[in-house]
Amino acid sequence: MTDRYATGMRMRRAVLGDAHVDRAEATSDALDTPFQTLITESAWGNVWASDALSLRERSMLTLALLAATGNFAEIPMHVRATARTGATKRDVMEAFQHVAIYAGVPRANHAIKLAKATFAEMEAQDDAD
Repeated sequence: MTDRYATGMRMRRAVLGDAHVDRAEATSDALDTPFQTLITESAWGNVWASDALSLRERSMLTLALLAATGNFAEIPMHVRATARTGATKRDVMEAFQHVAIYAGVPRANHAIKLAKATFAEMEAQDDAD
């Protein structure tokens, strides 16, 4: 294990939560271990671990980029992460407004639907706890 991997795993857990990372790790096998190592070292150990931007800012950027590029499957995970990054609902909606102007209304519209559903799930979970 490299230092960057250890840093990445700490950041990944801080942003996504232990339960999410534990589930991902439990389903990892020899086939996808190189990919898991790559994203842990590069995305989490390098990009997310940099102190150049706050976690809130990174969260907003990530959500905007996911929506702008049509990578909708990752949006709920990163909306859930806002509970740990400090990005508010308003921050998320502001990011998606940028997506609407610079990348297209349909992508922003779909991202907003996903975010609203995920926020509702998060609130329901909070109420149940």
